[in-house]
Amino acid sequence: MAHAIRFHQTGGPDVLRWEEVTVGDPGPDEVRIRHVAVGLNFADTYFRTGLYPAPLPAGLGVEASGVIEAVGQDVTHVAEGDRVTYTGSPLGAYSTERVMPADSLIKLPEEISCETAAAMTMRGLTSAYLLRRIHPLRAGDTVLLHAAAGGVGLIFSQWAKLLGITVIGTVSSEEKAEIARAHGCDHIIYYRRENVAERVRELTGGQGVPVVFDSIGKDTVAGSMAALRRRGLLVCFGTASGVPPLDAMQLALHGSLFVTRPALADYIAEPAERAALADELFGHVASGRITIEINQRYALQDAVRAHREMETGRTTGSSVFVL
Repeated sequence: MAHAIRFHQTGGPDVLRWEEVTVGDPGPDEVRIRHVAVGLNFADTYFRTGLYPAPLPAGLGVEASGVIEAVGQDVTHVAEGDRVTYTGSPLGAYSTERVMPADSLIKLPEEISCETAAAMTMRGLTSAYLLRRIHPLRAGDTVLLHAAAGGVGLIFSQWAKLLGITVIGTVSSEEKAEIARAHGCDHIIYYRRENVAERVRELTGGQGVPVVFDSIGKDTVAGSMAALRRRGLLVCFGTASGVPPLDAMQLALHGSLFVTRPALADYIAEPAERAALADELFGHVASGRITIEINQRYALQDAVRAHREMETGRTTGSSVFVL
């Protein structure tokens, strides 16, 4: 019998339940996939708490990797036995197996394991669109990245180094600073005891940075805006501390700033663009230019503990459920 983590009401980690589920045969344009590893992402908590609405009861998770066990009619780009990864709708990745649309699957190169794929598909593709699609960054540019020791942060900093981009990263502790530096972060700001904007100005000769990548949200948005140079871009790609209140007049007062709240789904919706970003990501990982370190492994049954540790900041880098 297949199993899945589901929730019947929104709330804290304790609403998550380990349940038996029935998985049928795939229909047209669908596959049945047996999961080997499942990605754990902070965005999963947004669905659990109700910040992102979902019809209840609901499954959880949008990222996993595994092996295709059956294919439905009209599926041509993947076959039974293929190793694949995915990120995105519909919810339900926290499961031992599932039926899902075939067009969302990405075939894995031989050099990349299922565990590595589950740890990097969402984070890696997020880093890909942040660095390659959001703003025309060039070698020599300096950017500010919040949560530099997080899963996205460690991939982003390594990739930025390949592109010749200097990263100023914020972290909460010496331990996380060491991890961030080891993955290419050039300058560290301890956001709990330093003024982020002042330190950015010191590090950039008073100019500020052209782009701030902010996945924290409400607690950091004021400092992020103050760290930007005139006509800079604030990229709010996450809301770990809550949705930031944005006053359009503040954008003018800080130097005619721009702001965007992007979602990965809109940068991988087109198959050709998803393939281009995935190929670039997988190429860097397969060659060793970007390393993916899994710092936390959990059993899927331990989803409650995993969510508690993630939300209290006790995790670094990537976390996965191993089946």
